[in-house]
Amino acid sequence: MTRYFAMLLAAGFMLQAQENPISTELKGSYNGIKNNLMKAADKVSEADYAFKPTPDVRTYGAEVAHAADSALRTCSVVNGEVKQGSAASKTAKADLVAALKEAFAECDKAYEGMTDAAAGTMLSAGRGQRSKIGILYGNVAHLNETYGTMVVYMRLKGVVPPSSEPRPGR
Repeated sequence: MTRYFAMLLAAGFMLQAQENPISTELKGSYNGIKNNLMKAADKVSEADYAFKPTPDVRTYGAEVAHAADSALRTCSVVNGEVKQGSAASKTAKADLVAALKEAFAECDKAYEGMTDAAAGTMLSAGRGQRSKIGILYGNVAHLNETYGTMVVYMRLKGVVPPSSEPRPGR
């Protein structure tokens, strides 16, 4: 029964990918960075949320907050209501992880609602007009940049980043 369900699920995904290949690929990229960021936020200790390698850069916690506030603002634009996050005012790991989850809940709606047909819809974003797909690809790129910064912090603290962990079956 489980195998049958898995086959139906795979068939449904393949049909979705055929109907919306561009937005399906975008969703895959988003889900990859979302998973890495959530795992990275969970993996680092509460004490190391205050760590920063040099005085002139953000703390690890501030990087998590930056990812959360930026993603919430960006994805809410695509969803039709501009929201401002408050993660930047927080320092506790639990509060920052909760803010990241809130941001990703908003983003989940934006990415799940994206279709190839809607990709070119223009929205007011920042200093001008941008397509929905451009806004969401920009979000993925920014989250990857932020994760890249967090990886350096993790390595300096002797923590293996999620994207470098051994994969099951390898």
